[in-house]
Amino acid sequence: MKSAKNGSITKEMEIVAKNEQVNVDFIRRGIEKGRIIIPKSNRRQLEPPIGIGKGLLVKINANIGSSKTVCNIDEELEKAKIAVKFGADTVMDLSTGITESNVQTIRKQILDQLKVPIGTVPIYQSALRAIGTKGAIIHMDEDDMFNVIEEQAKEGVDFFTIHVGVTKEIVDYLVDHPRTMGVVSRGGTFLASWILENEVENPYNRRYDYLLEMAQEYDFTLSLGDGMRPGCIFDSTDYVQIQELLEISKLVKRAWKENVQVMVEGPGHIPSNEIERNVKLQKSLCDEAPFYVLGPLVTDIAPGYDELVSAIGGTIAGLAGADYLCYVTPSEHLGLPTKEEVKRGVIASKIAAHAVNIAKYGKRASSWDYKMDIARKNLDWEGMIKHSIDPDLAREVHYRNGNAIDNEVCSMCGEFCAIKLLKDVLESKKKHSKK
Repeated sequence: MKSAKNGSITKEMEIVAKNEQVNVDFIRRGIEKGRIIIPKSNRRQLEPPIGIGKGLLVKINANIGSSKTVCNIDEELEKAKIAVKFGADTVMDLSTGITESNVQTIRKQILDQLKVPIGTVPIYQSALRAIGTKGAIIHMDEDDMFNVIEEQAKEGVDFFTIHVGVTKEIVDYLVDHPRTMGVVSRGGTFLASWILENEVENPYNRRYDYLLEMAQEYDFTLSLGDGMRPGCIFDSTDYVQIQELLEISKLVKRAWKENVQVMVEGPGHIPSNEIERNVKLQKSLCDEAPFYVLGPLVTDIAPGYDELVSAIGGTIAGLAGADYLCYVTPSEHLGLPTKEEVKRGVIASKIAAHAVNIAKYGKRASSWDYKMDIARKNLDWEGMIKHSIDPDLAREVHYRNGNAIDNEVCSMCGEFCAIKLLKDVLESKKKHSKK
């Protein structure tokens, strides 16, 4: 951000501009104004770096990570690779178990083996450390919270979700005014519990200047976490959600003043008719800082299908101006996702983002579709499979009902295939006209 303000063009800006098919000064000016970010630590190389923000293609994130119940380092690493293979632009490691050592190992392997931007929620490791050394999360001290951030920054983490907007005032309000689902953000809950137990302000908020100093040193991006995001549609756009956003809007401007790249995280469970106003509210209050949304999820009734619920919300949010979609897997609300569920979550989110990009940027985003359409027009099944978002699934479906490689039509329409019928008629007409 400092380079952008000084009028300097970095190699990362040039790469992002080329991949986004925009002028490099558009990228520089976007970073200068805080409307575009390039999340990249100065401790590692990315292939390639990506831009997130106004005027750029909508990006998607995939979360992976172990839990206290299921902790398989190789499995989580494989999930991360699958996520990137099927289109995740970034990966967040949300590991919470079984031990702090496990969490550190998973993160280091992901940082070593993946070349996309990697994010974490550092308070998860701080909580594990407090449990191991002090017996409970509520016994964390400020050093636990900040030391982990610096440790992970030294390893090369590119962006951190930190719940700076969870203030004592908001937590105290929640005690007297309970929500339907309370607080569903893990990081938000850790901090809310800590604040209630210790009766002091959130250290991330109170010592925000120290956080900004670390961000300057390691050039990581701050993702200002929505600890008060609604966990059900009945908590949507309520007082505490908006109060947190108001607090975050102030912190965004403080970050920009110190040349720290920042994005804002958003809800959550939101009825479809409220998504646009939520996006516009964030863009207005935060002066168009990049907006990173979880979903949103437009209904609460679909466990096992929440990747579809999220894709619906993500499409609406992207069209309204959200810049970055966090995927949701089919196992959301039910359990830790499998590799197949990670794949399904990524693909659903990628489709949502792609649909938005086509609507907003036309030819800049639709060359993939054009290649598919030409293959369909020519009844080129191998071409269609090649250009599918999931070629293996497309191949399996096409050939499962006896379609042979040399079959011109599929088992859906057979001889009544609209494309083949018109093609045959036109070819016949050409032959007759030549005679």
